[in-house]
Amino acid sequence: MVIYKRTSEEDELIQILELQRQNLPVSLSMEEKHREGFVTVSHSLDLLKEMHKVCPHIIAKDKDTVIGYALCMHPRFAGTVPVLKPMFREIKKVVPEEQKYMVMGQICVHKAYRKKGIFRKLYQTMKTALFPDYPTIITEVDTKNQRSLKAHYAVGFKDLKTYRSTNQEWQLISIE
Repeated sequence: MVIYKRTSEEDELIQILELQRQNLPVSLSMEEKHREGFVTVSHSLDLLKEMHKVCPHIIAKDKDTVIGYALCMHPRFAGTVPVLKPMFREIKKVVPEEQKYMVMGQICVHKAYRKKGIFRKLYQTMKTALFPDYPTIITEVDTKNQRSLKAHYAVGFKDLKTYRSTNQEWQLISIE
């Protein structure tokens, strides 16, 4: 039985990193990236711990195994991941300064658990956990990652803007 919760121990963060590693572009064939999607950012354990202290991440577990996650990245971490700095600059251009939001720093579901509603339930759990402190969740998706974009749109994300950074095209999206 899959349970959804917030991270509460270091082992869960370590398991997030392993699932992340398995889904980075360097770990996947071109066909897998197209068919299954991919994650872009590789986090460190120290950064995940710091992010967790501010806002624990959302995970799906089957027994003791993390099989999915949605990372909570407070805007105060805007300068910590080089590839995400442009995203935070673009957010400032389209989101009013007084609007409170949380960035969903990355979402991933283990291959064996895909197409079972886990992606949707991770977002529902995140929305419930963050509301009312953070009524808006913002993220970006590489436009080449069509599987991820379709999944985000299916749970209610809307386009904020499209922009280019580091030879990539990004879709900045949000949900309330």
